[in-house]
This record gives sequence, C-alpha cells and structure tokens, in this order.
Amino acid sequence: MKVVSAYMLAVLGGNTTPSVDNLKKILGSVGADADSDMIELLVSQLKGKDIDEVIASGREKLASISSGGAVAGVAPAAGSTGAADAASAEQKKEEKVEDEEEEEDADIGGLFGDE
Repeated sequence: MKVVSAYMLAVLGGNTTPSVDNLKKILGSVGADADSDMIELLVSQLKGKDIDEVIASGREKLASISSGGAVAGVAPAAGSTGAADAASAEQKKEEKVEDEEEEEDADIGGLFGDE
C-alpha cells in the first residue's frame, strides 16, 4: 500500500510517469522501507497507463462486488449457500437465546413483585 501511495504522491506532484528511483526517494524521505521488487512491479504494470483511467476502472470493478452479508429475504448467490446456511443457523441460534431470555425475565418478575 505504501508503494501505491508513493506512486500517487508522485502523480499528484506532477510526475505522470514516476520511475522506480522516484518512488524509492519518496519512501526514503519518510523513513519507509522500499521493497524494490514491489516498486518495480507497480511501475511496470502502470507503464503507459493513465492513472485516472486505472482508478476509474478499479471503481467499476469494486462497484460490482457485493460488500455485505446476506440480507433477510434475499436468495444467496450461486456458490455461497454455505455462507447463507451459516448465517441462517446463527440467526436461529440468536432467536432461541432471545426466547430463553424472555422466559427468564418472566420468571424473575415474581421475585420482586409482592413484598
């Protein structure tokens, strides 16, 4: 993440195509360790690409990903029946605990009522 942040800082500073040395210099200025392999990989993957287009593409991909758990009344997605079953079992367990608590509350009511 720090390598990506250094890349973005370089771009924000006006360098549209930061080099490995640019990123090492940025990371070194804040005392961060510079992993040369990660820096070289990032620079090679972003070479010749517009960072704004890369970010826009990433946002589109993130928008298509489900970010939450199962919602009551919604059928689970294909291949996720195990997660849905686990969520259903957990919900049933919570309902059972709530029912037991209500029964205990009813029993306790007589202890303090007619003193």
